[in-house]
Amino acid sequence: MRKKMLFIYNMHSGKGMIREKLSDIIDIFTQGGFDVIAHPTQSVGDATQFVKEHLEMADCVVCSGGDGTLDEVVDGIMDTAPGFPVGYIPAGSTNDFANSLAIPKDMLQAARDIVLGDLYQCDVGSFNDKYFTYVAAFGMFTNVSYETDQNLKNNLGHFAYLLQAGKEVFNIPSYHLIINADGRRIEGNYTYGMVTNTRVVGGMRNITGPAVDMNDGLFEVTLVRTPTNPIEVNEIVQNLLNIADNSSSLVDKLKARRIIFDSSEEIAWTLDGEYGDAHNHVVIENQKKKLNLYLNRRNKSYPDQNHTT
Repeated sequence: MRKKMLFIYNMHSGKGMIREKLSDIIDIFTQGGFDVIAHPTQSVGDATQFVKEHLEMADCVVCSGGDGTLDEVVDGIMDTAPGFPVGYIPAGSTNDFANSLAIPKDMLQAARDIVLGDLYQCDVGSFNDKYFTYVAAFGMFTNVSYETDQNLKNNLGHFAYLLQAGKEVFNIPSYHLIINADGRRIEGNYTYGMVTNTRVVGGMRNITGPAVDMNDGLFEVTLVRTPTNPIEVNEIVQNLLNIADNSSSLVDKLKARRIIFDSSEEIAWTLDGEYGDAHNHVVIENQKKKLNLYLNRRNKSYPDQNHTT
């Protein structure tokens, strides 16, 4: 019996390559035994709503777009049927999540891997009443992704992010935070923080630490204290980029399942590169192995660790 697939795609992600590949992608799925219900996203949040309204008629959901498109699909699934099978064909400008799991940049190969692949149980994050797949962050540079013009991202790629980020270099924010990470209390003034389940952030590998396990039920937490001079800024950068063996009292790194952030002022957050609203109380929890993701782990470039299903 043939299976039914919801195929949700963002025609504007990246350079719109899906327009040229769409027919071939659907053909691959059809030959693979799926009847495909294709839906181009119409607006922000449309993918989430479409999943909620049509999930019952499908055996799996596949999406193509940037990390934000995947995030919307995961939102709909987590609200409706956690663990429902998901496939991802990356087509955005950065594709941090896909790069972390060695999902091919070649869209047709990514489609073939979905047909042939195994289900990998990946962790998902809950953020108050929302969800994210790989990063929740606040502070300096976190607005770069959602404030950078889509046409600029399409044409200039990573350089567009650098141009936008450069506008903030001389405007370092500072927030006084009380943080509880699995019972550990941390307090101080911070300029940046991220809670991650990924090996790549902003196109940079290892910034979240070595040997990241994406289904161990734990987040990697990075908190950057507010620098007071250029020397401290340099120290922070070297620590984040893992240059030499540079430890720093200005950067707190830990692993945790549940993290609570409290502040006297509302702080803007980004979830997977999209605006996540401003909050003065945030509860982030790891939803262990709640994302069933199609991956071809026979792919030699797949990170060879913890192949738990």
